[in-house]
Amino acid sequence: MMKEGPIPLFAHGIIEYVAGALLVVAPFVLGFDSGEATAVSIVIGVLIIAIAASSDGPTSLVNQLPRPAHVALDYVLVALLIAMPFLAGFSDETPPTALFIALGVAHLLITIGTRFRAPAEARPAAGSD
Repeated sequence: MMKEGPIPLFAHGIIEYVAGALLVVAPFVLGFDSGEATAVSIVIGVLIIAIAASSDGPTSLVNQLPRPAHVALDYVLVALLIAMPFLAGFSDETPPTALFIALGVAHLLITIGTRFRAPAEARPAAGSD
């Protein structure tokens, strides 16, 4: 069951596009030393943009991915972002490790706080069973 949070779905979608773009450009702006950190950052950034563009929502380009699947992918993404510096072996490099963990925690908080259902979906209409 998806709960109603204070963050509108539109804002969630925009934040995902910004986070994806940030991950794509971060290796070049922050000067990642590790090739693994650079590759993982670009791949996850493109993945976030693809998920945002294909999810059912106001910022989507092709409404193909249902909202419950999007929410599940968001939680998988949170786990990946936080674990990836350790799994890919670049945890000794501070800038990408800090970026991945910070984005993972931020994405978790944003996902928890997002209102995924439209107001009409949130409450049953009066007199309906």
